Amino acid sequence: MSNYVLSACSTVDLSVERLAERNISWKSFHYFIDEKEFADDMFSKSMSMKDFYDSMLQGKMTRTSQINTEEYFEYFEGLFEKYDEIVHVTLSSGLSGSFNSARIASEMLKEKYPNKKLYLIDSLGASGGHGLIVELLADKRDKGATASELFEYGEKLKLNVHFDFYSTDLTFYVRGGRVSKAAGLIGNILKICPVLDMNNEGKLIVRRKAHGKIKAAEALLENMTNCALNGMDYNGRCIVCHSNCIAEANRVVALIEERFENLKGKIDVYPIGPTIGSHSGPGTVALFYVGSERGI
Repeated sequence: MSNYVLSACSTVDLSVERLAERNISWKSFHYFIDEKEFADDMFSKSMSMKDFYDSMLQGKMTRTSQINTEEYFEYFEGLFEKYDEIVHVTLSSGLSGSFNSARIASEMLKEKYPNKKLYLIDSLGASGGHGLIVELLADKRDKGATASELFEYGEKLKLNVHFDFYSTDLTFYVRGGRVSKAAGLIGNILKICPVLDMNNEGKLIVRRKAHGKIKAAEALLENMTNCALNGMDYNGRCIVCHSNCIAEANRVVALIEERFENLKGKIDVYPIGPTIGSHSGPGTVALFYVGSERGI
């Protein structure tokens, strides 16, 4: 097997410990709170999940910064000191320019390291869905796949990973310009929770509007029932992420385990990290699994 490393961006929203356990290298995005910069380290050192989301509720302004070409170049060059090949999975190109920055860095590295190889996979996803792709690639790697085989597998896999999520507070969608002020006000008053997923271009799509948290959680379960690989016999990897609303996440986990008996005790739960959370805000629950190919 070739000497290579599996790598990803911090937007996988797993945990530092989990990435270390799976031998996955990673590179941080950046986020800002009232113009103070932090590294997105998945809440391991820079800030706790609670403090981060509390700051948003207190009205502090958050924004994010993608990994630029220079940062990617330095990061990949450091990996080339140890490995002959790199398989790196980026945040969706439909949400960020990070894939393009990594691509430019890759072209620059080809000239300096002609005998090295960098494979880039645009995850067309985010958060735990990005993480799920990386987990499945690690599984394939551990079974002996070469770097090129891993790349081919990832390219085929990514449109079969589903991203279903809802938000209980539209305030931060309004702030980010994704929802109008009028729609956000009415939605919050009527307790409307938009249920979203990602299309095959890696862009966010609102699929329906649920009235309340319970209906929204049931909508996620319905989507999974319709789309999961092997239906209710699904026994593959499943991840649930949340932005400081563990009770809501546990509700979704309980619904899934009740219907998908093979998943009992196997669902991994992680926080939505600061890069993705800066845009979704607190009160978001997301579900990720493998199923039929995503539609438009």
